[in-house]
Formats: sequence, structure tokens, C-alpha cells
Amino acid sequence: VQLQASGGGLVQAGGSLRLSCAASGLTFRLYTMGWFRQAPGKDREFLAAINGSGARTNYADSVKGRFTISRDNAQNTVYLQMDSLKSEDTALYYCAADRYASSRSFSPNSYTYWGQGTQVTVSS
Repeated sequence: VQLQASGGGLVQAGGSLRLSCAASGLTFRLYTMGWFRQAPGKDREFLAAINGSGARTNYADSVKGRFTISRDNAQNTVYLQMDSLKSEDTALYYCAADRYASSRSFSPNSYTYWGQGTQVTVSS
């Protein structure tokens, strides 16, 4: 299984970015997908998750209303649309996958497969 995250970069506060995570080596539609982030010196933080069909999503309070998770099962890709970005959103962003996690799986330990991370830097 491979997860390839992309789309990070440098953006001004208030701007937007869309992250993508392309998956291979798995039956994508059967896997719950999650997005996490980790800032220097901090624990890995749950952001959002989506179930295999895409019908169910959940978000951390810190990003609810600003970030949107979605998936395209035909393209084996999950997305994270990030709007109204703040300086505190600066972190390394990871996608994750698990066959048995639910969209309410908030712990990093619930996910088996991880992408390599993509850096998001928000300037104030």
C-alpha cells in the first residue's frame, strides 16, 4: 500500500489550499481515509476522516467549517480542501488509511497506512 500526499505549499493567512492523497495497492473504496497534521514539538493531530463510500465525515473542532474532506473512489484519491487558513495551521500534513477504522476514528493508532507528509506553511 502506498499513499502519496501532495498539494502543500506556502500561503498567506486567509488563503486556501487543496491537498490530495493518491492511494495504490489497496481496494480504496473499502478504506476509511483520514487527514492528520503535526507541528514541530507537538503530537500528531486528527483533522478529518471519511468512510469508504464518502457518506460519512468527521472533523476536529479546530478545523470544522474551514476544512472539507472528500474522496473520489474512481481516482483512488482523497482530498482536503483548506479555506480561511491561519498561521496556526502551519504543519506537516499526512493522509492515512485503514480498512477497519470508522469516520469517528480520531487516534493515529487507528490507521495502518500513512503517506509521507506534505508541508503547509501559512504566513501571517
